[in-house]
Amino acid sequence: MRTIETTATITAEGTLTLQVPPDIPPGPHHIVIWITDDQPAPRDGGQPPAIPVLHVGAWPADLSLRREDLYDEDR
Repeated sequence: MRTIETTATITAEGTLTLQVPPDIPPGPHHIVIWITDDQPAPRDGGQPPAIPVLHVGAWPADLSLRREDLYDEDR
């Protein structure tokens, strides 16, 4: 089994055209097609899509992460 990531062209008639590596032998193959609505990320060193950042502020000044403060030993 092999994973090939490439860009394909779909015509108005619904024909899918894509190029596979030359070492794939001719003949029938089982393939899975996954179509996304997003455009592929640039492969020429462009910026990747932005990752959302959640700003929650600073930790409380009196926050203790000591084991004794985190866990109740009686339970």
